[in-house]
Amino acid sequence: MANRDLHLTRNIGIMAHIDAGKTTTSERILYYTGKTHKIGEVHDGEAVMDWMAEEQERGITITSAATTCNWTWKGNDYKINLIDTPGHVDFTAEVERSLRVLDGTIATYSAADGVQPQSETVWRQADKYNVPRIGYVNKMDRSGADFFETVKQMKTILGANPVVLQIPIGAEENFLGVVDLIKMKAILWHDETLGAEYDVDDIPADLVDQANEYRDKLLEAASNYDDNLMELYLDGKDVPEDMLISAIRKGTVKLECCPVCLGSSYKNKGVQPLLDYVCMFLPSPLDTPNIKGTNPDTGEEEDRKPSESEPLAALAFKIATDPFMGRLVFFRVYSGRVAAGSYVFNPRSGKRERISRLFQMNSKQEIPMESIDAGDIGAGVGFKDIHTGDTLCDEDHPIVLESMTFPDPVISVAVEPKSQADVAKMDNGLAKLAEEDPTFTVHTDEQSGQTIISGMGELHLDIIIERLRREFKVECTEGKPQVNYKEAVTREVHDRQTYKKQTGGRGKFACIEVTIGPKDEDYTEGDLQFVNQVKGGNVPKEFIPSVQKGFQECLGSGILGGFPMTGLKVTLLDGGFHPVDSDQISFELVAHQAFREMCPKAGPVLMEPIMKVEVVTPEENMGDVIGDLNKRRGMVQGMDETRSGARIVKAMVPLAEMFGYVTALRTITSGRATSSMEYDHHAPVSKSIAKTVLDEIKGHSELL
Repeated sequence: MANRDLHLTRNIGIMAHIDAGKTTTSERILYYTGKTHKIGEVHDGEAVMDWMAEEQERGITITSAATTCNWTWKGNDYKINLIDTPGHVDFTAEVERSLRVLDGTIATYSAADGVQPQSETVWRQADKYNVPRIGYVNKMDRSGADFFETVKQMKTILGANPVVLQIPIGAEENFLGVVDLIKMKAILWHDETLGAEYDVDDIPADLVDQANEYRDKLLEAASNYDDNLMELYLDGKDVPEDMLISAIRKGTVKLECCPVCLGSSYKNKGVQPLLDYVCMFLPSPLDTPNIKGTNPDTGEEEDRKPSESEPLAALAFKIATDPFMGRLVFFRVYSGRVAAGSYVFNPRSGKRERISRLFQMNSKQEIPMESIDAGDIGAGVGFKDIHTGDTLCDEDHPIVLESMTFPDPVISVAVEPKSQADVAKMDNGLAKLAEEDPTFTVHTDEQSGQTIISGMGELHLDIIIERLRREFKVECTEGKPQVNYKEAVTREVHDRQTYKKQTGGRGKFACIEVTIGPKDEDYTEGDLQFVNQVKGGNVPKEFIPSVQKGFQECLGSGILGGFPMTGLKVTLLDGGFHPVDSDQISFELVAHQAFREMCPKAGPVLMEPIMKVEVVTPEENMGDVIGDLNKRRGMVQGMDETRSGARIVKAMVPLAEMFGYVTALRTITSGRATSSMEYDHHAPVSKSIAKTVLDEIKGHSELL
């Protein structure tokens, strides 16, 4: 495996709104690259990439599945590591962590639905990690399919710069193939060979003008990235194919444009050119900037080149529990190489870990490997202590790569096993599932002793409970879903707090003068904004981190109902100390005391999660849908029209009012409307509602 040409490797993902055809496209890629000999269909529950029983039953992707396949383009054999990500917003962490380790992605759209809400979310996630992308407009065989409208929406809704590489021949049930604007040829697929064979022909006469128009737009776009091409284009001369491909590739890798192609994966049309474009335009590990990290010993920034001769740097981006092998860790190797049986160092835990076996993944099949080299994605077993986002490196050259950030869970539910004998089995199962999924947490409620699980939505928690039943053989009963509230303060309070304790012998003493209030609007680095303004030595330097640590510890449990505190600004102004009795613990404890004494005076409020809701409804049901959202304390933000004349209602609605919404919406619209929602932000709750919530949990409603 050594010395493989990294120019011929592509680490890519497929991302899209739910139901745009990601998994179907992945299945076709596996079929045409020779990985499978039969096409698995999502609606039959036979998709290779949707291997979990829950995925096959529901016809949705829940976990991102990884696979490796090969594709030949221009005589070169390319190795493609492909990750099929979920589209449902409850599994947003799967998309996030996949994009973190990928070099490129295929942004897939349904030609009948255009750019949908989740398409925007995944586009923003790809922007966050600077991932170049190709656009693929799928479902051209569906009624209402409109390629050019989807491309227009990519511009207006996503702010993208789409560069059209193909135009469709026919649409809906008459969709036959595409015109390739690079070669200026028509590609027509044979239905009887499941699209494995196709003809390359002259462009149909009725499409010649349109093809010339879009070829001109393609050349104009490409001329921005190559001066020689621009000269040829302006002089009206022929542009060589290689020069055109190279120019578009430059723009794509720099994130300045997004090449767009089209097809119908389900009807086996358009997938082979898509694979060609992956090889043509998406970056190899060598085209991406060197990975940057921090040396944990010196705090200096370092970078690593994608080369086997560099010291090892790899990022663990996903942990899966395999019933036979235990903990399976997926990682991307950025530099160096990992060999089976070797040791790697984890700077977070400070421990060396032995990787007993290595695999390349084909969905849930593992193919044993001797080593995983720079630029590659693989999986290993044998890790004792590892979390999502951990760096694996060489002990003599430690480095910590930037980890991933995940949203906090917004919904909780209490669970208990049906039989007492299953308590240990349930705890073990939940711990393993929490290890796999960073947006799923488990804790025990101190007052009631109940086990509380928290996640991103009702579907997310349903699937967790289903997996407990299937994989860990534990039957559970669950309570009513609860909202994850937070607390915040609304005004500034200034005070001086002294902590002293004399118990014979050495005592404890610390004094601080602080202002507590809401954090600055532009501060984004966590829930505590700590500002040190101590002049002189009234609080010795070595105790200031202890004051910060004390306040940080208090954030987990606010003063109204014990909910986490968010957005607190603490300014340390002055203080006092005792040369003998002051120590770090004293200053931590005085911070605890200041938090408890001062927050009740700082106008505490309860904050609830607000969801961004989009409902697609027929025109005649729109009034009822809006009336219902208003009843749920929703703020309607806008109404757009879809292509088929239905209306999209956009609203911000508190999560507390949205339980069981899907069923209610079906009733109002006789099953004709669909909805999607995702977490947007936390906002203050009105006093009357806050009082009800706090009285239910016996919180401090009198402080409101």
